[in-house]
Order: sequence, then structure tokens, then C-alpha cells
Amino acid sequence: MAKRSEKTPLPEGYEELKAAASRTSSWKDRLDAVKKLGQLKHEQVVDILKHRLANDPVYAVQEAAYRSLKQLGENVQLPPRRKGEVIKGAGKALVRIKKSLPEGHAYEEFKEKLRKMRLDLYDAFEGDKGDEFDAWLESQWSGISTRRDQ
Repeated sequence: MAKRSEKTPLPEGYEELKAAASRTSSWKDRLDAVKKLGQLKHEQVVDILKHRLANDPVYAVQEAAYRSLKQLGENVQLPPRRKGEVIKGAGKALVRIKKSLPEGHAYEEFKEKLRKMRLDLYDAFEGDKGDEFDAWLESQWSGISTRRDQ
């Protein structure tokens, strides 16, 4: 593997976009950063976009990274949409949050506590489920049984 001897300067605003592309608390920030990075032609930008393509929990961000990489002339494949949990261990986190709330709590309390305690999960699910997020989360909440429920 030959190393490139020429060093091209990083584009202006690269560090901010790099940080935004990795921000787990906001899939919308990651999506915007990926779109903006796609307009910059640089080896390090391509590396970041490939990482988002392979590892982002929100499929919309993966699709944007794929489109950006294609525009930059990279030979990449769009990964299939993940089935099951978007983030490993998310089900256990939802159970812990429900158990931490008082018996007879409302769905809105559960939703708010999830948002406060695990913004990364909340954000990833919101980005993945889109308009169906509330209905999906409520069905998850109602399906979680705790020992108190039995």
C-alpha cells in the first residue's frame, strides 16, 4: 500500500463538520454534516463518510453518506436496512427505564425519561422510525412487563 506523499490542506470548517458527523445526540446534525461533507473532496472526508455509511444507526444518514460518496466517485454499496434493534442492548435500556418509574406511570413520563436518560437511543429510534416513532415507542412501552405488572 503506497502512501500519498502530497498533503492537501483540509477544507475550511472540516473539524466542525467532523464533530457534527459523529454527534450521537442528534441524527439531524449528523445528516446535515454528511450532506455538507459530501461537497468537499478530500481523503479524510471520504473516510468519515465511509464510517457513517457502515456504522450509523439511522438509515437516512447511511443513505446520505452513500449518495455523497457516489458523487465523490467512490465505489460503495448501500448497506441493507438493519432489522431488529437499531442499537444493541436498547431493549434492556427500555426495560430499566420503565422499571425506574413509579407503578401506573403514563406513557409520556416514560418517553420523557427516555429522552433525558438516553438521548442517544431516543434520537436513533426517532431517526430510524420517522413519523411512526411515537406509535412504535408506545407499543414498546406497553409491551414491557415488569415484576410489578405481573
